[in-house]
Amino acid sequence: MEAAWKIYVLALISFLVGSSQNIITGILDQIASSMGITVFAAGQLITVYSLAYAIGTPIIMALTAKWDRRKLLLYGLTVFTAANLLIYLLPGFEWFVVSRIIMALGAGTVVVTALSMAAKIAPPGKQASSIATVIMGFTASLIIGVPLGRMVSSAFDWKIVFLGIVLIGIIGIFVTAFTVPRVKGDAPVPLVKQLGLLKTPRVALGLSITFLWLGGYSLAYTYISPYLLEVKGMSGGLISSALLAFGVASLIGSKIGGYSADKKGVPFTLISGMLLHIVSLILLSLASHSALAVFAFLILWSFSAWSSGPTQQFNLVSLVPDSSSVMLSLNQSTMQLSMAAGAGIGGMIAGKMSLASVTWFGAAAVAFAILAVLLLSRHLSGNANASVSGTLPKNQPVMNKSH
Repeated sequence: MEAAWKIYVLALISFLVGSSQNIITGILDQIASSMGITVFAAGQLITVYSLAYAIGTPIIMALTAKWDRRKLLLYGLTVFTAANLLIYLLPGFEWFVVSRIIMALGAGTVVVTALSMAAKIAPPGKQASSIATVIMGFTASLIIGVPLGRMVSSAFDWKIVFLGIVLIGIIGIFVTAFTVPRVKGDAPVPLVKQLGLLKTPRVALGLSITFLWLGGYSLAYTYISPYLLEVKGMSGGLISSALLAFGVASLIGSKIGGYSADKKGVPFTLISGMLLHIVSLILLSLASHSALAVFAFLILWSFSAWSSGPTQQFNLVSLVPDSSSVMLSLNQSTMQLSMAAGAGIGGMIAGKMSLASVTWFGAAAVAFAILAVLLLSRHLSGNANASVSGTLPKNQPVMNKSH
């Protein structure tokens, strides 16, 4: 019970970080309006955050590998909380960008450290479920944090949301200091060694699936609030409900995706989920201004998109079983880079063409992700056949039908 309590503290911290990261998508139109900029310019707040997270986090974790994990977690939380305070206090878009970069570095440190601590302080045999609990905290930020932030910003001012995160962050620092135990650091894994895996074709293909799938999702989701307001004519009050439904569907999709990967295998789950992802974006594009239809297609989109999440993580770990932690770290960076690319490209598409077109381009990116899944499956099958014939070592991985 004592260990479980500490895991839940880490999950709550993960929820806090996730809320601050994702809340931008729910209030993008309000930020743009108050700062006198376009929603496409405001969308770059997500791009810079993701780039700073993807590039900075591996470097920070490599440099601090030997540090006590609680100490590192507290430092990360402090930096994260201070960045949110800067957003509340400082005026202007430029300072907002700087604050988001600082926040990303703190958040990346917190998330990676919390995941590693969860595995180390968990009871024997419960490491995986403990990591899942921490990840669930991050997922819950989509379900609760984003729509709650939208409601608060609509009732008061969007900056109040970040002040609330600061107050909760301060509480989190004290709770962490008194409840989370000291945990020794790890032997450092040089960045050169981590990046060396990218030369392996199966790893490059596996990470390209993440980049294309999540990039396509981010391309459309980054601009979900202005899209629902301007393209679908949804009222501001309904958007909070739409974001809540979207978040709940993401949780259900994640659960069903993991179950399907167990029963039907990785290729089937990824391809079927991505096909449904494409269909849902097309249906959303074609939907009329009927709130019921828009809600239905939003739920289908979120469900299908996040059914690929746990499946893809397992897929990557199975590609290089001896370097699973490095693969997960590379995947975290790839996810952030894909979100940065999605937000950036989506902004350009919406600015040069139309806001309504982002869903079509998002669907196209996911279609390329399906192609990457098929190429990886073919590559692994070829290696397996070569291994049987004696031309390759017999420990080459095969894209699992189940685990």
